[in-house]
Amino acid sequence: MAYNPPLMFGPIAPENNPPIHPQYFRPKEYNIDSITNGVTTLVTTTTAHDYVVGQLVRLLISQIFGARQFNEQTAYVINIPSNTSITLALDSSSFDLFHANPALDTTQPQVVAVGDVNNGIINSQGRFVNGTFIPGSFRNISPL
Repeated sequence: MAYNPPLMFGPIAPENNPPIHPQYFRPKEYNIDSITNGVTTLVTTTTAHDYVVGQLVRLLISQIFGARQFNEQTAYVINIPSNTSITLALDSSSFDLFHANPALDTTQPQVVAVGDVNNGIINSQGRFVNGTFIPGSFRNISPL
């Protein structure tokens, strides 16, 4: 007589856990085209960005670009002069100059969103659910 193990049934998830795709979230990371040093720092991206004033960002720049002091710096966006540039509250007047497009490096310099400032419109309507939107917070924009 063959052994037949008992069938086991458990809860069935209402949906599968889809993988996280970075392209389905905003704000995103962007490659840096240029950086202008000063009391505030102007960062120009290679494509249009989706950052907002108050967004906290981090700069990721390898040493080959010359501006090693910028690497891993976090700062708040204080102005958006154009759709491809942001002004950061970062005093870079004593930093080395950024050298764009070095021939030897394949790791592009990036500016990445790291969070939000946890302020913004909050539900002030008592029991009504109006939703909470925090400027600069990550938003799921997936097509599903």
